[in-house]
Amino acid sequence: MVRSRLSASVESPNLDVIVDLGHPLLNTSVDGFLKVGGVGAAHAAVQDTFRILRSEQLSKNDLEKLVKRAGYEGLQWGAVAGVYAGVEYSLEKARAKQDWKNAAIGGAVTGALLSIGDGSFSRDKMFQHAITGGAIATASEFIRNLI
Repeated sequence: MVRSRLSASVESPNLDVIVDLGHPLLNTSVDGFLKVGGVGAAHAAVQDTFRILRSEQLSKNDLEKLVKRAGYEGLQWGAVAGVYAGVEYSLEKARAKQDWKNAAIGGAVTGALLSIGDGSFSRDKMFQHAITGGAIATASEFIRNLI
């Protein structure tokens, strides 16, 4: 029987959310989704709040737009992070290594998968997104290892 558990703790400046869905792959993907999805939602909320404050008017429509955009961007950013974390974890277990190649392949697969969900799909765009995703993930892995 699969058991699910959720716990959270806050220690400045870290927020750790532990999700136990019974399998490490699911745990890693959901953890990435929640953490980065929250950042995406906060990003959209801050941008819309700034826009509202500049206009000096607040309406019900503005608040509805803010909530919808924050939810949409939270889901979008979370999906990207969840897919990337899951692919990278799978590669790490399959290769029995934790190195930059996992990040490169994970970023490329994530970029390719995200381009498939785009409304204007083409093979050229898929390759461009795969190359971009792999390059960004590899660069972030190198930078993370430098610090």
